[in-house]
Parts: sequence; structure tokens; C-alpha cells
Amino acid sequence: MKEILYIEDDMEIGSIVKEDLEQRGYLVRWLISGEKAEEALGDAEVVILDVMLPGLDGFTVGQRLKRTHPNISILMLSARTAVDDKLQGLHFADDYVTKPFHPEELAARIEVLFRRNQHAVSKEIQLDHLTVNTRENRILKKTGEEIFLTAKQHQIFMHLLRHPNQILTKEQLYEAVWGESYIEGDKTLMVHIRYLREKIEENPSVPRIVETIRGIGYRVKQ
Repeated sequence: MKEILYIEDDMEIGSIVKEDLEQRGYLVRWLISGEKAEEALGDAEVVILDVMLPGLDGFTVGQRLKRTHPNISILMLSARTAVDDKLQGLHFADDYVTKPFHPEELAARIEVLFRRNQHAVSKEIQLDHLTVNTRENRILKKTGEEIFLTAKQHQIFMHLLRHPNQILTKEQLYEAVWGESYIEGDKTLMVHIRYLREKIEENPSVPRIVETIRGIGYRVKQ
């Protein structure tokens, strides 16, 4: 059964959405705040997340979930229609639906996310001498040896892989992984990328996977 974590504090909307999705065959876990989102995630592949929540807002909850579970699909729900709000949500989320919405539209968008995830299950990315299975979080060398990354190394690598052939600035990477604003001159990201390269590159001094684009940032070519 396809599992969904649904976070919504409006009891009326929450009841309607949960009942509708369960009638469509989904297993839905419903929270009224994001405080226990990590613990409640379980095997859910899709998170439906309201923006206006008590305590932690939906943007904060979504960014935290995406950092710790980069393969999860997040659909934001919000009464906010401003372009800036949508852009903020889509910086980390996979879709953004404004309220009021029709249940059929929500269900259709959710099914797209599940189909995308299903496609990703069997998809392996070949990068030079590596085989990366993003769904199983496994990285194998061509020799068959498995590579184990730290949490931060993994988050950096997965964020780059989610933006293939795109140059990401230091600011973009740092904010996506650490959830904080980048301070000019901070060497933290650079150090983590150096250690990441030592694990995944055949020759870390001449990287072929995580490229440095001088004066801009980093890129993974696929």
C-alpha cells in the first residue's frame, strides 16, 4: 500500500483530505503539526505539507525532511498565492498546490509523485567509475566495493545529483544542506567536499565527478 504523511492543522480540511485519499487506497498518517514529522515518516514516499502550521512552519519542516530524506517527495499546500511563497516552497519541494483545491487535482498530483518515485526505484546513475542508486542510498565502485558517506557528505552529493549538469553556488549548497545562510569565507562546505571527493573520486586532485566551477560553485555532470 502506498503511504503518505499528511501534515495539516485545519481539522476540517484534514479530515476531508485524509478520508478522500484513504478511499483511493492510500495509507495516510495525519499530523496536526510538524514537530514529530521525522518520527512519523516511516515508509511514506510522499509528504503533503501545509505551510501555515503551529510551531514550526511548513517551509522549515519540509527543508528538514528533505535534508534527512533527500528521496522523499514533498507536496506543499498553502492559501498563499504570492509568487515568492511558491518559489520558496519549490526551492526544496516537488510540487506546490494552492488552497482551495479540488480533491481530484490533489490526487492526480500525488499519483504523479508516486509514479516518479517508482521510476526512480529501478534507475541507477552511472558516474564515471561509480554506480549510484539514489533510492537505496548505495554507491558502488566498478570493483563492487561499496562507499559509505557521512550524513553531510551524502546530503551534498544527493543535492548535486538532483540538479544534474547545473552549477550550484556555494550559497545554494550550504543553505540546502545546513538550512542556514552561508557566511562568506566559511570553509565548512569546501572541507566536506574535499572529504567527499577522497571517497568517490579515483583521483581527488583531478575530480571527474564533483567538478569545481571556479568562482561560482560545483557541478555533477550526467
